[in-house]
Amino acid sequence: MSSLWYDGSELPVFSSLNENKKTDVLIVGGGMSGILTAYFLKERNIPYILVEKDRICSGVTGYTTAKLTLSHGLIYSKIIKKYGVDVAASYLRGCVTALNKYEELCQNIDCDYEARDNYVYSLDDRQKLENEVLALERLGFDADLCEKLPLPIDTVGAVRCHDQAQFHPLKFISEIAKDLNIYEHTQVIDVEGSRAFTDKYYIDAEIIIMASHFPFIDRYGGFFLKMYQHRSYVTALEGAGKLDGMYVDESGDGLSFRGYENLLLLGGGGHRTGKRGGGYACLRDFARDNYPDAREKFAWATQDCMTLDGIPYVGRYSESAPHLYVATGFNKWGMVGSMMAATLLCDMICGEKNELCEVLNPSRSILHGQLFVNAFETLTNILRPTAPRCSHLGCALKWNSAEKSWDCACHGSRFDENGRVINNPANKDLKRR
Repeated sequence: MSSLWYDGSELPVFSSLNENKKTDVLIVGGGMSGILTAYFLKERNIPYILVEKDRICSGVTGYTTAKLTLSHGLIYSKIIKKYGVDVAASYLRGCVTALNKYEELCQNIDCDYEARDNYVYSLDDRQKLENEVLALERLGFDADLCEKLPLPIDTVGAVRCHDQAQFHPLKFISEIAKDLNIYEHTQVIDVEGSRAFTDKYYIDAEIIIMASHFPFIDRYGGFFLKMYQHRSYVTALEGAGKLDGMYVDESGDGLSFRGYENLLLLGGGGHRTGKRGGGYACLRDFARDNYPDAREKFAWATQDCMTLDGIPYVGRYSESAPHLYVATGFNKWGMVGSMMAATLLCDMICGEKNELCEVLNPSRSILHGQLFVNAFETLTNILRPTAPRCSHLGCALKWNSAEKSWDCACHGSRFDENGRVINNPANKDLKRR
């Protein structure tokens, strides 16, 4: 089965690159963050080219749950604890600005944009919820603690944020991308200085933005240590009743819920890519027990880049590569994260101030516990004496029987059963034995 967003969607079609090019800004990656960046650069009359190795939105953007919210789990109490009130306030304002921009753009686009409250619930830790409400109040945002939820699970409550939204991402993209300068089926395989290489041609650019989900240029930035990928699953149920609102478990490994037309989107079953997890079976078991009259109409999986501290990496790729920029690590909240990234990158390119510049700085401190978990996974899988090996950094791959793929627990690359790349950072197919 496939993502419901592709059902009936007609994305614009673009030709592939057929000659060497030169431009001011090159954007690598045709997902939400890359396309929004291109859209805003065009508005500012800055010459740009966007290249996508497949079709636009063929990666994570086409497999999202498409929630537009500033409540990314219980993030604000965590940011205040790690970085202080000022950083948390900047992040919150960045999210609010992103939401407002979506609302503005969607007024003129038929993309099923709907205002909805967002709920972050907990199964067993009410104190976390109370702390998050206090954190949001401290930042000047009005949130409240909701006691009962219209869900078939027992919770201790939820943090409710009013006036958030949901939409149809591919209907949105279809409109804003149609007049952009895009080349599809054009894969960048390496970058040297200000030149990006495909298999046949090159593009020279003053600035190169890596919006390719997981950055694959390993000479700079250390993203292979600063991030891992988390896989999660969604099933769209018909006949499960109408749900007003968007709901997500604060633990990050629980269930999420939202409605779309006559469907209930049930998400969860997540796990680190290359590890075992609940997968589709978890969702289908839950649906069978709690929505016995429902029918599964769509089902899809996706994976997200997870940072060390729960905050995206947007800005200069590395201090030693001033021409190279990046947008990655949206921690399961890629729709709002993409808008924040596009706005920040355009401001940086135009020399304008943006308070998110330091908050999202990819070169910020890496001293977090997740760093050591990532390093352990990488070392363990590099030393594991099994085949096949990932074409990225040589980690041992594991067979994913549910999805018929070879998955890398180090950095999240995936390959189909014939060895072709499905998900990066790997950009080379497996060598055939």
